[in-house]
Amino acid sequence: MSVRKKGFLAKEIQNQLGLKRYEPVCGMVYKLRKAMGNRDARYTLEGMIEFDEFYFTVEPSEIEKEKGFRGKGTVGKQNVAIMVESTPLEDTDIVKKEKQIRFFKAKVLDVYNGELISKAIKELIDNQSIVFTDRTISYVDIADFVELHIMEKSSKETTQETLKWVHIAISNAKRNLLGNYHRIKRKYLQFYLNEFIYKLNRRYLGDKLFERLVIANITGL
Repeated sequence: MSVRKKGFLAKEIQNQLGLKRYEPVCGMVYKLRKAMGNRDARYTLEGMIEFDEFYFTVEPSEIEKEKGFRGKGTVGKQNVAIMVESTPLEDTDIVKKEKQIRFFKAKVLDVYNGELISKAIKELIDNQSIVFTDRTISYVDIADFVELHIMEKSSKETTQETLKWVHIAISNAKRNLLGNYHRIKRKYLQFYLNEFIYKLNRRYLGDKLFERLVIANITGL
């Protein structure tokens, strides 16, 4: 799980360990993902932050199929907030602007509304930060919780420049998770995102990531 970029299926772990029962392996995997989330929850993002949301395809339950799903996230879709520390840098010699990318966070939102988005901002982003978003109406209260909130009209330029790295993260998350796990239940999506973000935030650690994950599980943080 720590060295494979696309993750490691619990079924494959079961086969390699030669275990007859799938349930204990599945339970172990989710404990690992929970520890990954707990470790990243210790830190808040700071500085200049790109923030956006996306819909993630999930497996609808029988109740959802019959009654539908409340909020903007319809049956088979789950709303997720994602954010990244993205500090613009400028090379004065060649007049080329780039961005220094640091840490990411992802949060499943039970329903789509401004109150939950504001709660996520308060929990995950330092209040001295500058946050960049598009002009979605549910973002209007973000300014109450950070130093500065800058909203730009959705456009091709906004996607490719202002919110470039958050959209790259969204694309990679969809390709990584859906390409590997195919169907993810709504209630387990945050655990899968925990694993994706944990490894993304430690993308330069190489083999040391195994030891970091062991420590995270021993300490429970």
